[in-house]
Amino acid sequence: MTKDDRRQELLTRLRHGLIIKDGAMGTTLSAAGHSGQALELLNVEQPDRVKAVHAAYAAAGSEMVETNTFQGSRFALGRHGLADRTGELNRAAAALAREAVGDRVFVAGSIGPTGGILEPYGDLDPGVARAAFEEQAAALADSGVDLLVAETFSAIEEALLALAAALATGLPVVASMAFDPNGRTSFGVAPPRAAEELEAAGATAVGANCGTVSPAEMVEMIRQLRQATALPLMAQPNAGRPVRTATGVEFPEGPEAVADAAPGFREAGASLIGGCCGTTPEHIRAVVARLRGEL
Repeated sequence: MTKDDRRQELLTRLRHGLIIKDGAMGTTLSAAGHSGQALELLNVEQPDRVKAVHAAYAAAGSEMVETNTFQGSRFALGRHGLADRTGELNRAAAALAREAVGDRVFVAGSIGPTGGILEPYGDLDPGVARAAFEEQAAALADSGVDLLVAETFSAIEEALLALAAALATGLPVVASMAFDPNGRTSFGVAPPRAAEELEAAGATAVGANCGTVSPAEMVEMIRQLRQATALPLMAQPNAGRPVRTATGVEFPEGPEAVADAAPGFREAGASLIGGCCGTTPEHIRAVVARLRGEL
């Protein structure tokens, strides 16, 4: 299958079908005993661990996996002294994902927020942020990913910068925001505004992921996105609302609880459904069983 054929299949399924994504990469790797260092460093230092996660999701029924690059911009990597390895780590991540799943599963390049706050509220220059997103997006695109996913954004201004940078590669781009139980992001962005601005800026699809909502609560966010746009929608919940404990943050909901929300995502209009923090291959296996059994 040529790249053009794959893209056409991807777009057709987004618009008229269903693609079940993978679950969390970061919390899955962290649960296996990696903390402190940037998880992206595993792409070159322990590649088999990263490939094993991708392969486990594919075995569970995922039809799309995301690269281990959520914090792969030079800003995020710079906090670990790895800014100058941005291209290397992103290219390695894309190659690992493709090696793990082959051509039978779509590979999405994950792009997360910088971790900074844009001017005038913070000290991050928008032009510098845009350049950082362009660097990461180009490295992922040049390494053969099928699409880019700009995810977990709270500030619409930063999401729009990431989206523009990703679109410059010519690949399809999903843009996704992280919502709280009050129905807005931590920067006060409601789903309708997010959908309208991201669609106007050229997003291929929009969605909701992560945040501090449960899977059941995210269904309402997807409904509100659908009311504001006809674009394909992505739903990617955590395994429950995050809970702070003495040992860190935990995600309390098991596979069945996440699977219980999946039909609601479909009914609300989502065609791209997966999991975020705390979800595992077993969560995805349950989602696959629920959705593929009902379609």
